[in-house]
Parts: sequence; structure tokens; C-alpha cells
Amino acid sequence: MMQSRMIGDIKVTRILEYAGPTHDPAFLFPQMEQGVLAEHRELMAPNHWIEHMNRLIVTIQFWIVHVGNEIVVIDTGVGNFKPRPGIARMNMLNGLVREWMIAAGAPPEKVTQVVITHLHSDHVGWNTTWKDGRWEPTFPNATYHFPKDDFDFCHQGKNREGGVIDVFGESFFDSVMPIVDAGLARMMVPGEEIADCLQVQAAPGHSPGQVIFKVRSGGEEGIFCGDILHSPVQIVLPQINSGYCIWEDTARQTRLAFLNDAADSGALILPVHFGEPHCGFIRRQGSGFAFEAAHW
Repeated sequence: MMQSRMIGDIKVTRILEYAGPTHDPAFLFPQMEQGVLAEHRELMAPNHWIEHMNRLIVTIQFWIVHVGNEIVVIDTGVGNFKPRPGIARMNMLNGLVREWMIAAGAPPEKVTQVVITHLHSDHVGWNTTWKDGRWEPTFPNATYHFPKDDFDFCHQGKNREGGVIDVFGESFFDSVMPIVDAGLARMMVPGEEIADCLQVQAAPGHSPGQVIFKVRSGGEEGIFCGDILHSPVQIVLPQINSGYCIWEDTARQTRLAFLNDAADSGALILPVHFGEPHCGFIRRQGSGFAFEAAHW
């Protein structure tokens, strides 16, 4: 599935990999008190939480930006035929992402830039495709931009004697290192600008090197904000971290700074995991924040 909208003169298309009521709230948000979702039922149900199942709706999606002669892919989902035996809903997918990309005017061979907010497995999967017995770059003519701090953290951990426990998993070997080995990767740092439109900004906490991408055109602004947020409940309660946040205090500080910035700028926020309508605006409400959904 795809949906498109404009940010000024820049076309942004959403590519859906899958969505569903997948997560027990106690698993995704282990520090959230019981009853919080019911208190915020108007915000959360039915697009982000199915009350009678007590399951959060989590979406896996990514974004395509058409600007000038550039076709930019922002994050790359889970990917087809990726072995993820510990997560059944992500294991050995066989979806139509490639076909939807072609329909959206972004056939893989035409993509010029791939930018990754962070290196968790549900953000890097379509970097590679299984072909002739090996993982090959899906976007053979693109430059892949990886957050340097995330890459260094994972590379050092995977190659340390005895290894380390982290949440990056095997995707580092089937979706990141094949790009490095093919010579298509470059390490990205905050403060850069990619494709003359995407400003790279640090957003650590969820992972050590997570970044976000800001785009401005025609007096409008969008922010591709990765996993600063997994759900709108974190907008009204910014202290809630997901269970995947590695540096918890830093994640909270990053989230609060992001919410203040988005509220002040009026930017359209484009998270990876929100349910319908998948993007929106941060508004101030009293001393806190509210989410205003944006429609396609």
C-alpha cells in the first residue's frame, strides 16, 4: 500500500510493509502504568490500540522522497525472506514492497539515496535482497547513509570477544554489512545535509546513534523521526520509553526536545510505527502536548 502527500514542492510517499494489533502494551512499554491507555482512549482507540484485545497497533512502514532528480528512501522496513525466528510476525516475510515502490515511481534501480535513522532490524531489512545464494544490495545505484555512532556501537559489539547482548540482532549481518562490503555505505553524522534537502539531526537514546531527518520546502517542514516515538501515547506522556530504548534517560530527553521543536515549528511528523493516519502534528496543550492527526 502507498499514500503520497506534498511538503512544499517535495513529494513524500508512504510504503506500508505491514500493520496490525501486535504488541501487548506491557511488553512494548514495560514502565507504563495500567489504565493509561483507557484514560487516553479518545487518542488511542481504535487506530493505535484495540481495547478489547489490549493490543497496540504497530505499523512497519518507510518513506520515499522525490526531490529534483533524487529519489530517497528513508528507512527500509523488515525485508523479504529475512530469518527472524525470535519474532514470528517478522520472520521470512514475502510481501509486495518492491511492487509498491515501483508503483510509487521508485523502482529500486532508480533510487539514488538510502538514509537510515538507526540500525534496528525493522529499519534496515530492504537494504538487501536474497539473490543467487547471497544478500545483494536492493538499491544497487544508491548511496546508503548509516548513522556512524550506531554502526560503530554494533560493529564493535559484534566483533568483541564473546559478543554483547543488543537489540540489533542478525540484521547487522544480512542487511548492513553486505552494503558495506559492496562499497555502497557511507557513515553519516549529525549536521550533514543529504540530497540538498534532508538535514541530519542527532536523536540518541532509543539507540546510541539514532538520527532524524528534517525537510523544508515552500514554508513547510516535515520530520522523519524514526523511533523517538512508537505510539501517540508518548506524546501526551513523553516519559514513557519503549522497552527497546538502550539509554533510557537520554531517550526521554531526546523525546521532550523533539516534541518542543515540532510544536514550535508546526512540522509534520512522520514516525515509522504509528497506526492510521500514520503522521500528524504536535500541538501544545496546557503544560504538555497533544497529537493532531494529519490526513492523506
